[in-house]
Amino acid sequence: MPDGWTFCRLDQIIGYEQSTAYIVESTAYDDSYSTPVLTAGKSFIIGYTNEATGIYSNLPCIIFDDFTTDSKLVDFPFKVKSSAMKILKVHKDIEVDYVAMFMSITKLVGDTHKRYWISEYSKLEIPIPSKAEQKRIIHAIHGIFTQLDLIMESL
Repeated sequence: MPDGWTFCRLDQIIGYEQSTAYIVESTAYDDSYSTPVLTAGKSFIIGYTNEATGIYSNLPCIIFDDFTTDSKLVDFPFKVKSSAMKILKVHKDIEVDYVAMFMSITKLVGDTHKRYWISEYSKLEIPIPSKAEQKRIIHAIHGIFTQLDLIMESL
């Protein structure tokens, strides 16, 4: 491990909130509405609602699907589809993008339908470099994805 890096468990650097207060009341979605309804899965934004209450806005955050362990970084106000989603807040001394990138490549594969955050995922260890190194890593990864996007566009 490089000098200045440490390991810690995710639950030592992340607080979580149940999503129950932010569940959409109606699934009558319409693209003309302004508030996105999210799922942590592949579809991410599953529709838009016109509901004006129960909108999550303490941003940025990471949404985590407790059954699939899929996660997404979110930086805009939203509502959620189900209570299977946890809303994760990364401590201020850690870059949320760094943690989100780690989580996006860290999957637990289980054969049971259970809630993974408390029982397993939150106990995973993450390597933590200095804040400056976290920012350098984030910048490098964003640069690589930008290059990949340009390559894909040229194909």
